[in-house]
Amino acid sequence: MTPRHAEAPASTGSAAGGGSDDDGLRAGRVTPRLENPDGSPVQRLHVAARLEDRFDAVLARVLRRRGWTVRVVGYAGYGSGGKVRVLARTLLASPTVRQRDLPDAGGGAQTGERPAPTVRGWRSFFTAPVAGAPVEVEVGGRTHRLTTDRGGYVDAMVDADLAPGWHDITLTSVDDARTTARVVVVGPEPTVGIVSDIDDTVMVTRLPRPLVAAWNVFVRHENAREAVPGMSRLYRALRADHPGAPVVYLSTGAWNAAPAIGRFLRRHDYPAGPLLLTDWGPTNTGLFRSGPRHKVSELRRLFVDLPQVRWVLVGDDGQHDPQIYAGAVEHHPDRVEAVLIRRLTAGEHVLAHGTPLATPEQEESEERADDQPGLDVLTGDDGEQLLQRAREAGLAR
Repeated sequence: MTPRHAEAPASTGSAAGGGSDDDGLRAGRVTPRLENPDGSPVQRLHVAARLEDRFDAVLARVLRRRGWTVRVVGYAGYGSGGKVRVLARTLLASPTVRQRDLPDAGGGAQTGERPAPTVRGWRSFFTAPVAGAPVEVEVGGRTHRLTTDRGGYVDAMVDADLAPGWHDITLTSVDDARTTARVVVVGPEPTVGIVSDIDDTVMVTRLPRPLVAAWNVFVRHENAREAVPGMSRLYRALRADHPGAPVVYLSTGAWNAAPAIGRFLRRHDYPAGPLLLTDWGPTNTGLFRSGPRHKVSELRRLFVDLPQVRWVLVGDDGQHDPQIYAGAVEHHPDRVEAVLIRRLTAGEHVLAHGTPLATPEQEESEERADDQPGLDVLTGDDGEQLLQRAREAGLAR
């Protein structure tokens, strides 16, 4: 592939170590940017990550020899001020598999694309990612060449002169397989947006109990997943005065679950918006990734990328949302419009952390956020109660 516009290539990773397969794809690992929580550099990948890379490299070579091709799956992104955030993943698939039938297809189902067929969740977790694969991105008449990271993901800001609203972008793999993804561009005018948790906020998941969560994700059919009553109505009411305002769904869930989440959001009439999820598997620096750290970093990035937006932060009191949102209020009070917390039932609390009530730390965090002058911290058992309180506070019609 040759870009149709002469631009400096952008990249999310570079090759290092490892070899190449016969057609030039990097089968070895991609050098990630490594650092400890304190910002100091990490000299070497965690052993679990190195083992995962070796397994992925061997699997990629075997599947390529069997004729499997590199496909690209796009996720919804966002942008403003002449830039958009491109989110995508490359994986290997048999030539007989249609693009719409890929296990990862459908991650943007809630953004207006034709919905993908529902599947059992386990299929999306058994994929063959391609590290170091070039991806050509055409957006707003300009072409950018990006490179996937060690997990096969693209996450990059690129230049794009687009009007406010939803736009299609084209993604092309090294094997000339094409797909489209959508990006929402936010205008420069001040507005109010929504950042929403997913698990037990819009979708009943009863996390983090491992067996229940595994059954919900891997086995249970998508159509059987339960929505939290009234939440979609709440979100649409919050956006009534700001019809072009962004809605972002932020979760510690894996990108592998994006197709199921996207279809769920569309089926239950939630507003369209990008998903910000995490990679599944070992991280560069550890065996498990930190969910709270992911949410904090993504919130900070939203504050930087969309400086004209004040956010309504919506979550639940089952895990870390109260603490994370209290931290956002404390450090960025000018970027938070309100905090809405769904109170879990006693049974959901037991499944979440073993006790029938919210923890003292969660209650303290809610109180700390509520102490901020001019900021509303609203709680309710479901979307209907939260909507009633939002109307009383003047946040919704």
